[in-house]
Amino acid sequence: MSDLVINQKVLPDISKSKWDQNTYSGRVKHYFASANPMTLFTSSATQEKCRKIVLDYKKGVINPDLTMDQLWRAKILYDSIYHPDTGEKMFCLGRMSAQMPANMVITGLLLSFYRTCPGVIFSHWINQSFNAIVNYTNRSGNSKTTNQQLFYSYCFATGAATTAALGLNMMVKNSHGLAARLVPFVAVAAANAINIPMVRANELTDGIELCDENDQLVGKSRQLAALSIAQVTLSRIAMAMPDMVLSPVIMNRFTRTAYYKTRPLIQKYSEMPIQTFLAGIGLYFTTPLGCALFPQKSAIEVSKLEASVQRDILARDHAPKVVFYNKGL
Repeated sequence: MSDLVINQKVLPDISKSKWDQNTYSGRVKHYFASANPMTLFTSSATQEKCRKIVLDYKKGVINPDLTMDQLWRAKILYDSIYHPDTGEKMFCLGRMSAQMPANMVITGLLLSFYRTCPGVIFSHWINQSFNAIVNYTNRSGNSKTTNQQLFYSYCFATGAATTAALGLNMMVKNSHGLAARLVPFVAVAAANAINIPMVRANELTDGIELCDENDQLVGKSRQLAALSIAQVTLSRIAMAMPDMVLSPVIMNRFTRTAYYKTRPLIQKYSEMPIQTFLAGIGLYFTTPLGCALFPQKSAIEVSKLEASVQRDILARDHAPKVVFYNKGL
């Protein structure tokens, strides 16, 4: 069969994505696959089978009956379940595939419990607790970020989100319209602007790692660290914006209809299910679309780096003209 891996003239490089990561469409396809919530329901036996296929392939051991489709399916499932640096199975809530279902429920809470102080505190605490789990699960194997630093960022982000939400609620307390419904989004955006730089503070002081084409460390850049953190923050906010802005607009419009006003049960019990449902639809698309805004691994000419970094790299034997860096997620 022509689609068998062993029949390929050039074996596929599974250290890279199946799709071209230099194009936005390629990155979108990659994240639609890696963030697929259905991978959460795969059995342990299936996960172990995919893990064996990938690890064996990397060692040069190829099953004669292995097809190209099976190889790429195994690669996608492996990447979504196992940590890229340590190879350990990641906690299910910290995986990219958990982003849509978990954030769907959390967004429903944020958009429904925005009116009362206990509701605001509870919903933002849940949101930042989930973010802390994601940050801890996906931390780099070479990361110098300590558990204490993650805890501080968690506390500051929770405090910032809660303070922003309560403060803005005070400003719009006489409004039961759209302005009040948009408060959760502003609070979440503020928390992201604090949380991500704090978690990655070491990169701002020491610099983000720069590697050559052989993946060998050749230097560090604080300038690119700041750019990468800004890109990740913007991506996170962009992922939250459509469902946290459009859902309140739709809900605000719905509450003004005669159908809604004449049905007390609908008024009492419909808000959270509707908001959660709308958030789920939005997040299914915005999670991969937001992650794909910027390439995860980018190349830059050494001549465009800071002068001190240029000197350090060019002083090396066989100094590269182009280096690569990973902005993170």
